This record gives sequence, C-alpha cells and structure tokens, in this order.
Amino acid sequence: MRFTKWAVTFTALFPLWAIVTCSIALIFPSSFHWFGLEYIPYSLGLIMLFMGLTIQIQDFLRIWKNPKLIFLGVSLQYTIMPISGYLISQVLNLNPEFSAGLILVASCPGGTASNVICYLGKLDVPLSVSLTLVSTILGVLFTPMLSTLLIGNKIEVDTLGLFISSLKIVVVPLVLGILISRYSGEFVKKIEFLLPVFSTVLIVLIVASIVGGAREVILASGWILGISVFTLHALGFLLGYILSKFFSKNTKLARTISIEVGMQNSGLGVSLAKENFTSSLVAVPPAISSFFHSIIASILIGIWKLFDKEGN
Repeated sequence: MRFTKWAVTFTALFPLWAIVTCSIALIFPSSFHWFGLEYIPYSLGLIMLFMGLTIQIQDFLRIWKNPKLIFLGVSLQYTIMPISGYLISQVLNLNPEFSAGLILVASCPGGTASNVICYLGKLDVPLSVSLTLVSTILGVLFTPMLSTLLIGNKIEVDTLGLFISSLKIVVVPLVLGILISRYSGEFVKKIEFLLPVFSTVLIVLIVASIVGGAREVILASGWILGISVFTLHALGFLLGYILSKFFSKNTKLARTISIEVGMQNSGLGVSLAKENFTSSLVAVPPAISSFFHSIIASILIGIWKLFDKEGN
C-alpha cells in the first residue's frame, strides 16, 4: 500500500520532473547523452506495452456503448490540433523544420499521459482511455496522412515510413500488452502500480534527451518555438472544451475531452520525426510539446478543482 501511494505521487508530479530534467538538459546538455536518440522508439514501444497491460477487452467494448461521444472526441482530436498546428506555423512563419515538427505532433493521437491527468482530476477515466485507444489506432492512418497533407512540399515526408513506424511503435506493443494481460492477469496485477512510474521515467528521459541534444537551437529560437507549441496546446484545450461542452452539455465530459484533445502523444511525434525526417530539428517541437501540455493540463485540473470546491 505504501509503495502504491508512492507510485501515485511520483506519477502525479510528472510536470515537475519534466521541468527539472528539461532545465538540467538546457544547462548541462551532456547529462542525458547516455540516453541516445536510438533508444527513443524502443522506449515509446515499452510505454505502449505498459498501456496495453492495463487494458482489458472490455475497454474496447465500452466504445460501442456510446459511439457518438467517441466520435466527437476523436473528430475534435484530428481537426482542432492539425489545423491549429498548420495555422500557427503559417502565422508565426516558422522555418520548414520547426513547421514540420509542429504539424507532425499536432497530427499525432492523444497521449497516454492524458489518462493519468484525468484520473488525478477525477474526470471520466474510461472515456479518456477509450479516446486514447481509438485515436491511437486511427493514428496509424491519420498521422501520416495529415502530416503529409499539411506539411506539403516544405520538407520531404516519408508517408509509408510514418505508417510503418506508427504500426511498429504503437499497434504491435499495444496488442502484445493486451494479450499478456489477458493470459497473465495475476502477474500484471502485482506490477500494475509500477507501470505509470516506468512510463513517466521513460517520457521524461525522451524529452530531456531531445532538449539536451537541441539545446543550441532551442536557445536561439526559444521564444518563437515556445510560443508556437504553447499556443498549439492552449488552443487544443480551449476549443476541445468549448466544442465538446456545446455538443454534450456535460461539464465533466467536456473537461475529459478537453484534456484528451490538448495532450498529444509527443513521444510518438519525437520517434516519428527521428525515423522519417533527415533534419534533427523536426524532433524539437514534439520534444518540448510534452513539457507544455503537461503544465497546462496540471494548471487546468487545479483550476477546475478550485471551482468545484467553491461551487459546493
């Protein structure tokens, strides 16, 4: 029980770990050189495997009980974020590499960290998990398709490579995790409380590694890059909430969908950028994306909890 509480606390402090490690990476970039970029795809695959271990077949069946809500959340995910990414890159006149990276992460599915945030905020966790699952599966097609369409001829995009990478990094580990959970359920239950901790550590290492490797570029273009990524996620949270509240008329559901839309699978964006683009700069926007969306989501949860207390 004591270790379980520790694991929950550690995971809840994910934004803090992201801030600390990114700060260290900017000040002492060599601190994370041991975590090479070649480890990123494997690390992300492990995170998806861990997610699969915590999912039951019933989670998929839940999707069909309220398909309209799933359709709403996924539709907002794959319209608000990619369009926002494209428009922001145009308005702020980002260079081709940063523009491609911003659009790439905007076209990724929802991130698994959103499930943790929804749990901490006492939102609709089953809906969050279902939306993450559906957007992840559809992302195998939508992520390379939207990336290719919106990036255009600014920079070469390997659409087939994006598809294969998404399949290899997301679908295979996810399905493997579900199968392991189904046939080794008792073992999985014993280690389940540690899985979010491992995922948090891996995500933090991925982000810090990219930030440290791109330190000079980030410092040179930090303000414009920071504004673009922050604006992308801020619009995702804001428009996700407004539109889902309009259609669902339910505050809790609107908050859940807002978190799901605003939080991208940044780790996948980094991995796809490293595997399918010749320039390492493309991976920078996805890398710092994890930092910004975690901070914004944590602030939102705190504000909503405050409003709920005052309402009572």
